[in-house]
Amino acid sequence: MTDTDDTRETPTRRDCMKYGGAAVAGGLLAGCLGSDSSSSGDAPAPRYEACIEPVGCVGFDTVPETYVVNNGEWADMAFALGQRDGFLTSTTMIPGFLFEPFGLDVPPRSETAGLDTTSWDKEVFYEEEPDVILMDPNYMHATGWDSTWDESDTREIAENVAPFFGNNILRRREWHDYRLYTLYEAFERLADCFQERERYEAIAEIHDSVQAEIQSRLPPVDDRPSIALINSASSPAQGTFYPMHTQSEGVETKPYRDLGIGSVFSAETAAGGSIDYELLIDVDPDVIVVHWGIGTTGDGDGFSAAAFREQYVEPFEDHSAGSQLTAVENGAIYPGAYGSQGPLVNLLQTEMVAQQLFPEIFGSFDLAAFPDVPAEQRLFDRQAVADIVAGDF
Repeated sequence: MTDTDDTRETPTRRDCMKYGGAAVAGGLLAGCLGSDSSSSGDAPAPRYEACIEPVGCVGFDTVPETYVVNNGEWADMAFALGQRDGFLTSTTMIPGFLFEPFGLDVPPRSETAGLDTTSWDKEVFYEEEPDVILMDPNYMHATGWDSTWDESDTREIAENVAPFFGNNILRRREWHDYRLYTLYEAFERLADCFQERERYEAIAEIHDSVQAEIQSRLPPVDDRPSIALINSASSPAQGTFYPMHTQSEGVETKPYRDLGIGSVFSAETAAGGSIDYELLIDVDPDVIVVHWGIGTTGDGDGFSAAAFREQYVEPFEDHSAGSQLTAVENGAIYPGAYGSQGPLVNLLQTEMVAQQLFPEIFGSFDLAAFPDVPAEQRLFDRQAVADIVAGDF
């Protein structure tokens, strides 16, 4: 067949996404790189590329329109960049009520086609057919949560469906031996992917303003309360607690790091599994915070102050040892931030944690009213953020 008889079509937008996936799966840096549309049989050179570890650089001929995510922080970042309509499904998702202050209607997890948290059906990827998969490619096969999934499955999806673009920023895991990005480092790279630099910079400016305001008002380190951060899997009724360190690496503890909050638990204790009342009494914290509590206590569509009291506060009060804790005596047991958080939910939760830990400075936290906050206690303008998300800025 001569060149003039060549009937091969110019690669489509979906083809270029697939080339990007194949290159990533093969450990190369770029998706559709090093080719020219005049070269017979090759994909056209990409219009732009976006880079992130461990993926490398992925080339795109057009901006991705649809995506799936693993954890909600990547959906949050995409929403902040004006990409709400492109969301297809997720493994786990931030409760929708945490997006309401920004004018976003986010469906509850039960209404998405979703990937199960411990079993990833490849057919979901094929059926959804996203333009990009906002997940750390190593997450799928390295966690061991789905024993039937291995690296070849990840490679298949990258080659046949869409490129992966993500980093496991929630927390450091044993297999994550490469760079773990901060929230805004990851957010900036996703902005490159969606070509939304202006939205990124506008949100980052609000974030920086909030941080500066907080830092200007925080008391000296020695005057800050002692915090016991426990995972929401803890059961005060059974006397079993899973301690966490407030300064650990990852998005989930960002509000505590930003507020300069130390931990009553050592890093070793936090990594050592469960503890009991005896150790909790030994450290006797000023405040007890139930990590993830703001999003895991209730019906999934909203936070229930009554359910939180029943599950966490009352068992402490009713326990002979727990009732002696300083935090319990002072009524200082709070539902902590939902660990999976992008720039939108992080703004809201940083304000929330500031009110929980420093009520005399930032105003008291109203357990029953959240996420509604009196205007005089707000650290940022909700409408200004909503306008950026909507593109009206």
